[in-house]
Formats: sequence, C-alpha cells, structure tokens
Amino acid sequence: MDALKKGFSMAKDGVVAAAEKTKAGVEEAAAKTKEGVMYVGTKTKEGVVTSVNTVAQKTTEQANTAGDAAVTGANQLSEETVKGLESVVASTGLVNLAAAPQKEEAVEQPSDAGQ
Repeated sequence: MDALKKGFSMAKDGVVAAAEKTKAGVEEAAAKTKEGVMYVGTKTKEGVVTSVNTVAQKTTEQANTAGDAAVTGANQLSEETVKGLESVVASTGLVNLAAAPQKEEAVEQPSDAGQ
C-alpha cells in the first residue's frame, strides 16, 4: 500500500509540475502574443501615418505643379494676347509701332474737355 501511495504521490507531483509549467508556458505565450500584437499595431500605425504623409506630400507636389502650369499658361496667354493686340492696332493704323517709344509707358488718351 505504501508503494501505491508513494507512486500516486509521485504522479500527483508530476501532474502539478506539468500544470505549473503549462500555466507558465501559457502565460509566456500570452505575453509574447501581446508583445507581437502591440508591435504589429505600432508598425501598422507608423505605416498609416507614413502613407498619409506621403499622400499629402504628393498631393501638395501635384497642386504646386498644376499651379505652376496654370501660371505659365496664363503668362503665355497674356503674352500672345498682347502680341495679337499690337498686331491689330498696327494693322488698323491706330498707332505706328515704329514711331512708338521702345519702353512701355502709359499712353495718355486725348481728353474730351473741349467738347
């Protein structure tokens, strides 16, 4: 009978030891899982912030490019308009461009004060 008690006692101690190791293993696994999840969450958050910043930067760059193109286009349009107006004025004889001053000055309009 003592042998059985001793055998069961040893078996019980083994089960307790295994349970304690299992509990410690489960706790360690839970801690590692939590650590991994937190790491992934942090990296995901950093990735989202980086992605948002990248999109914002690209949008700003595109807006600047579009703005530059609009300014360039407006400048070209105004230059062509001025050239066209000069051509019209010259062809109608309103102003003799050859006799006109070389630098741009305000052209005074004749006043209608005498009428």
